Amino acid sequence: MVNEPIDTWNVKSFDPALLADFAANADLIRDYLETFRRQSREREASTRLMAYPENPLAGDYLALKERLMGIMASRTIRAWHYTRMTDDEVQLVRQNGVHLSTLETTRARFARQVAAGHITEEVADRLFADSPFQGDQLSARAGKFWMVSNPVLTTSSGVKPLLASWGGEAAHFWQQDSELKLILTTIGLPRVLEIAMPLAHSRHSYRAAEAVVATYARTLGCRPDGGSFDLYSQCALGPETILDVHSEGDESFTQFARGYPPGYMTVDANGDDD
Repeated sequence: MVNEPIDTWNVKSFDPALLADFAANADLIRDYLETFRRQSREREASTRLMAYPENPLAGDYLALKERLMGIMASRTIRAWHYTRMTDDEVQLVRQNGVHLSTLETTRARFARQVAAGHITEEVADRLFADSPFQGDQLSARAGKFWMVSNPVLTTSSGVKPLLASWGGEAAHFWQQDSELKLILTTIGLPRVLEIAMPLAHSRHSYRAAEAVVATYARTLGCRPDGGSFDLYSQCALGPETILDVHSEGDESFTQFARGYPPGYMTVDANGDDD
Protein backbone atom coordinates (compact mmCIF):
# COMPACT_ATOMS: atom_id res chain seq x y z
CA MET A 1 0.00 0.00 0.00
CA VAL A 2 1.11 3.56 -0.67
CA ASN A 3 -0.27 6.75 0.79
CA GLU A 4 -2.62 8.86 -1.31
CA PRO A 5 -0.25 10.82 -3.54
CA ILE A 6 -0.18 14.59 -3.57
CA ASP A 7 0.87 16.83 -6.44
CA THR A 8 3.60 19.17 -5.28
CA TRP A 9 2.26 21.72 -7.79
CA ASN A 10 -1.41 21.56 -6.70
CA VAL A 11 -2.38 22.91 -3.29
CA LYS A 12 -5.82 21.29 -3.65
CA SER A 13 -4.15 17.90 -3.37
CA PHE A 14 -2.39 18.70 -0.07
CA ASP A 15 -3.66 16.75 2.92
CA PRO A 16 -5.34 18.59 5.83
CA ALA A 17 -2.32 18.37 8.14
CA LEU A 18 -0.03 19.90 5.52
CA LEU A 19 -2.53 22.66 4.76
CA ALA A 20 -2.90 23.46 8.46
CA ASP A 21 0.86 23.78 8.80
CA PHE A 22 0.98 26.19 5.87
CA ALA A 23 -1.91 28.25 7.22
CA ALA A 24 -0.05 28.66 10.51
CA ASN A 25 3.03 29.91 8.62
CA ALA A 26 1.35 31.95 5.88
CA ASP A 27 2.60 35.30 7.22
CA LEU A 28 6.19 34.09 7.37
CA ILE A 29 6.07 32.75 3.82
CA ARG A 30 4.47 35.89 2.42
CA ASP A 31 6.70 38.32 4.33
CA TYR A 32 9.91 36.48 3.48
CA LEU A 33 9.16 36.31 -0.25
CA GLU A 34 7.95 39.90 -0.45
CA THR A 35 11.10 41.06 1.36
CA PHE A 36 13.27 38.94 -0.92
CA ARG A 37 11.60 40.36 -4.02
CA ARG A 38 11.88 43.96 -2.80
CA GLN A 39 15.54 43.55 -1.89
CA SER A 40 16.27 41.96 -5.29
CA ARG A 41 14.66 44.92 -7.08
CA GLU A 42 16.62 47.39 -4.97
CA ARG A 43 19.88 45.63 -5.73
CA GLU A 44 19.10 45.50 -9.46
CA ALA A 45 18.48 49.26 -9.40
CA SER A 46 21.74 49.94 -7.54
CA THR A 47 25.29 49.87 -8.84
CA ARG A 48 25.46 46.27 -7.56
CA LEU A 49 28.58 47.20 -5.64
CA MET A 50 26.64 47.14 -2.41
CA ALA A 51 26.63 44.00 -0.28
CA TYR A 52 23.65 41.77 -0.93
CA PRO A 53 21.04 42.70 1.71
CA GLU A 54 20.24 40.14 4.39
CA ASN A 55 16.61 39.07 4.66
CA PRO A 56 15.76 39.22 8.38
CA LEU A 57 13.32 36.34 7.93
CA ALA A 58 15.79 34.05 6.17
CA GLY A 59 16.57 31.96 9.25
CA ASP A 60 12.92 31.29 10.08
CA TYR A 61 12.09 30.57 6.45
CA LEU A 62 14.95 28.07 6.16
CA ALA A 63 13.91 26.41 9.41
CA LEU A 64 10.38 26.04 8.04
CA LYS A 65 11.63 24.32 4.88
CA GLU A 66 13.91 22.03 6.87
CA ARG A 67 11.04 21.02 9.13
CA LEU A 68 8.81 20.44 6.10
CA MET A 69 11.53 18.21 4.67
CA GLY A 70 10.89 15.77 7.50
CA ILE A 71 7.14 16.01 6.96
CA MET A 72 7.41 15.44 3.22
CA ALA A 73 9.61 12.37 3.80
CA SER A 74 6.48 10.55 4.98
CA ARG A 75 4.38 11.70 2.01
CA THR A 76 3.84 10.14 -1.40
CA ILE A 77 3.88 12.40 -4.44
CA ARG A 78 2.72 11.86 -7.99
CA ALA A 79 5.71 11.72 -10.32
CA TRP A 80 6.31 11.05 -14.01
CA HIS A 81 8.76 8.86 -15.91
CA TYR A 82 9.30 9.48 -19.64
CA THR A 83 10.51 6.51 -21.63
CA ARG A 84 10.01 4.25 -24.63
CA MET A 85 8.67 0.74 -24.04
CA THR A 86 7.15 -2.21 -25.85
CA ASP A 87 3.65 -3.46 -25.07
CA ASP A 88 5.15 -6.48 -23.29
CA GLU A 89 7.24 -4.21 -21.09
CA VAL A 90 4.19 -2.15 -20.19
CA GLN A 91 2.38 -5.34 -19.16
CA LEU A 92 5.34 -6.36 -16.98
CA VAL A 93 5.41 -2.95 -15.31
CA ARG A 94 1.69 -3.13 -14.57
CA GLN A 95 2.13 -6.61 -13.10
CA ASN A 96 5.44 -6.25 -11.27
CA GLY A 97 6.15 -2.53 -10.89
CA VAL A 98 9.53 -1.04 -11.78
CA HIS A 99 12.99 -2.25 -10.84
CA LEU A 100 16.16 -0.27 -10.46
CA SER A 101 18.67 -0.13 -13.28
CA THR A 102 21.70 -2.38 -12.86
CA LEU A 103 24.12 -4.06 -15.21
CA GLU A 104 22.18 -7.31 -14.75
CA THR A 105 18.73 -5.84 -15.42
CA THR A 106 20.12 -4.06 -18.48
CA ARG A 107 21.45 -7.33 -19.88
CA ALA A 108 18.09 -9.00 -19.16
CA ARG A 109 16.19 -6.23 -20.97
CA PHE A 110 18.34 -6.69 -24.05
CA ALA A 111 17.80 -10.46 -23.89
CA ARG A 112 14.02 -10.03 -23.83
CA GLN A 113 14.19 -7.91 -26.99
CA VAL A 114 16.25 -10.63 -28.66
CA ALA A 115 13.63 -13.21 -27.65
CA ALA A 116 10.88 -10.96 -29.01
CA GLY A 117 12.67 -10.64 -32.33
CA HIS A 118 13.24 -6.89 -32.09
CA ILE A 119 17.04 -7.12 -32.12
CA THR A 120 19.68 -9.76 -32.83
CA GLU A 121 22.11 -11.28 -30.34
CA GLU A 122 24.89 -9.33 -32.04
CA VAL A 123 23.04 -6.01 -31.59
CA ALA A 124 22.30 -6.87 -27.95
CA ASP A 125 25.99 -7.57 -27.32
CA ARG A 126 27.03 -4.32 -28.97
CA LEU A 127 24.48 -2.30 -26.97
CA PHE A 128 25.57 -3.95 -23.75
CA ALA A 129 29.23 -3.27 -24.46
CA ASP A 130 28.45 0.41 -25.15
CA SER A 131 26.16 0.92 -22.15
CA PRO A 132 27.12 3.77 -19.80
CA PHE A 133 26.63 1.24 -17.01
CA GLN A 134 29.94 -0.25 -18.02
CA GLY A 135 33.03 1.05 -16.25
CA ASP A 136 33.11 4.14 -14.04
CA GLN A 137 29.54 5.21 -14.89
CA LEU A 138 28.01 2.24 -13.06
CA SER A 139 28.17 3.66 -9.54
CA ALA A 140 26.68 6.99 -10.65
CA ARG A 141 23.79 5.51 -12.63
CA ALA A 142 22.94 2.12 -11.15
CA GLY A 143 20.37 1.55 -8.42
CA LYS A 144 18.14 4.47 -9.42
CA PHE A 145 14.82 4.98 -11.14
CA TRP A 146 14.45 8.57 -12.34
CA MET A 147 11.29 10.68 -12.49
CA VAL A 148 10.22 14.32 -12.58
CA SER A 149 7.80 15.94 -10.14
CA ASN A 150 5.83 17.96 -12.70
CA PRO A 151 4.34 16.86 -16.01
CA VAL A 152 6.40 17.93 -19.01
CA LEU A 153 5.25 18.52 -22.57
CA THR A 154 5.99 15.40 -24.59
CA THR A 155 7.46 17.72 -27.24
CA SER A 156 9.90 19.26 -24.75
CA SER A 157 13.57 19.00 -25.68
CA GLY A 158 14.27 17.64 -22.21
CA VAL A 159 12.23 14.47 -22.73
CA LYS A 160 12.21 13.98 -26.51
CA PRO A 161 15.41 11.84 -26.47
CA LEU A 162 13.88 9.60 -23.78
CA LEU A 163 10.73 9.10 -25.84
CA ALA A 164 12.51 8.68 -29.16
CA SER A 165 14.84 5.79 -28.31
CA TRP A 166 14.17 2.53 -26.52
CA GLY A 167 16.14 1.39 -23.50
CA GLY A 168 16.71 4.58 -21.57
CA GLU A 169 20.18 5.88 -20.81
CA ALA A 170 21.42 2.30 -20.37
CA ALA A 171 20.98 1.75 -24.12
CA HIS A 172 21.04 5.01 -26.05
CA PHE A 173 22.98 7.44 -23.87
CA TRP A 174 26.38 8.15 -25.48
CA GLN A 175 25.56 5.75 -28.34
CA GLN A 176 27.44 6.95 -31.42
CA ASP A 177 26.79 4.13 -33.88
CA SER A 178 24.18 5.42 -36.36
CA GLU A 179 22.93 1.91 -37.14
CA LEU A 180 22.30 1.09 -33.48
CA LYS A 181 20.73 4.49 -32.85
CA LEU A 182 18.26 3.88 -35.68
CA ILE A 183 17.36 0.42 -34.38
CA LEU A 184 16.54 1.84 -30.94
CA THR A 185 14.02 4.25 -32.47
CA THR A 186 12.06 1.34 -33.99
CA ILE A 187 11.43 -0.53 -30.72
CA GLY A 188 8.28 0.17 -28.71
CA LEU A 189 6.35 3.41 -28.36
CA PRO A 190 6.81 6.61 -26.35
CA ARG A 191 5.25 6.25 -22.88
CA VAL A 192 4.81 8.27 -19.72
CA LEU A 193 4.52 6.35 -16.46
CA GLU A 194 2.36 8.04 -13.81
CA ILE A 195 3.74 6.94 -10.46
CA ALA A 196 2.84 7.26 -6.77
CA MET A 197 6.34 7.89 -5.45
CA PRO A 198 6.93 7.46 -1.67
CA LEU A 199 9.49 10.11 -0.79
CA ALA A 200 10.87 7.78 1.88
CA HIS A 201 12.47 5.90 -1.04
CA SER A 202 14.29 8.99 -2.30
CA ARG A 203 16.81 11.62 -1.25
CA HIS A 204 14.67 14.51 -2.45
CA SER A 205 12.43 15.40 0.49
CA TYR A 206 14.00 18.86 0.74
CA ARG A 207 13.32 19.58 -2.93
CA ALA A 208 9.75 18.41 -2.37
CA ALA A 209 9.47 20.75 0.62
CA GLU A 210 10.69 23.67 -1.48
CA ALA A 211 8.15 22.79 -4.17
CA VAL A 212 5.12 22.66 -1.88
CA VAL A 213 6.16 25.92 -0.20
CA ALA A 214 6.36 27.58 -3.62
CA THR A 215 2.96 26.18 -4.57
CA TYR A 216 1.34 27.44 -1.39
CA ALA A 217 3.07 30.81 -1.76
CA ARG A 218 1.35 31.34 -5.11
CA THR A 219 -2.01 31.10 -3.39
CA LEU A 220 -0.87 34.06 -1.26
CA GLY A 221 -0.13 36.15 -4.35
CA CYS A 222 3.64 35.62 -4.19
CA ARG A 223 5.86 34.82 -7.16
CA PRO A 224 8.46 32.31 -5.99
CA ASP A 225 10.71 30.30 -8.25
CA GLY A 226 9.15 27.30 -9.97
CA GLY A 227 8.90 24.00 -8.15
CA SER A 228 9.63 21.24 -10.64
CA PHE A 229 12.49 18.91 -9.73
CA ASP A 230 14.05 15.64 -10.82
CA LEU A 231 14.06 12.78 -8.34
CA TYR A 232 14.90 9.11 -8.20
CA SER A 233 13.82 6.13 -6.17
CA GLN A 234 16.47 4.06 -4.46
CA CYS A 235 14.05 1.17 -4.03
CA ALA A 236 12.07 -0.94 -6.48
CA LEU A 237 8.48 0.30 -6.79
CA GLY A 238 5.69 -2.25 -6.62
CA PRO A 239 2.76 -2.48 -9.05
CA GLU A 240 0.56 -0.57 -6.60
CA THR A 241 2.65 2.54 -7.32
CA ILE A 242 1.87 2.46 -11.05
CA LEU A 243 -1.11 4.79 -11.36
CA ASP A 244 -1.24 4.72 -15.16
CA VAL A 245 0.79 4.28 -18.32
CA HIS A 246 0.16 6.85 -21.05
CA SER A 247 1.14 5.79 -24.56
CA GLU A 248 1.60 7.66 -27.80
CA GLY A 249 -1.82 7.74 -29.43
CA ASP A 250 -3.66 8.18 -26.11
CA GLU A 251 -5.47 11.49 -25.72
CA SER A 252 -3.80 12.06 -22.35
CA PHE A 253 -0.35 11.60 -23.93
CA THR A 254 -0.91 14.44 -26.37
CA GLN A 255 -2.24 16.68 -23.59
CA PHE A 256 0.59 16.37 -21.11
CA ALA A 257 1.22 19.67 -19.32
CA ARG A 258 -1.52 21.37 -21.37
CA GLY A 259 -4.72 19.67 -20.23
CA TYR A 260 -3.48 16.58 -18.47
CA PRO A 261 -3.44 16.08 -15.59
CA PRO A 262 -6.56 18.18 -14.97
CA GLY A 263 -5.73 21.44 -13.24
CA TYR A 264 -2.07 21.44 -14.15
CA MET A 265 -0.59 24.76 -15.20
CA THR A 266 3.00 24.98 -16.37
CA VAL A 267 5.22 27.17 -14.22
CA ASP A 268 8.28 28.70 -15.86
CA ALA A 269 11.65 29.32 -14.27
CA ASN A 270 10.54 32.71 -12.96
CA GLY A 271 7.50 31.31 -11.23
CA ASP A 272 5.07 32.76 -13.78
CA ASP A 273 2.16 30.69 -14.99
CA ASP A 274 2.09 30.06 -18.72
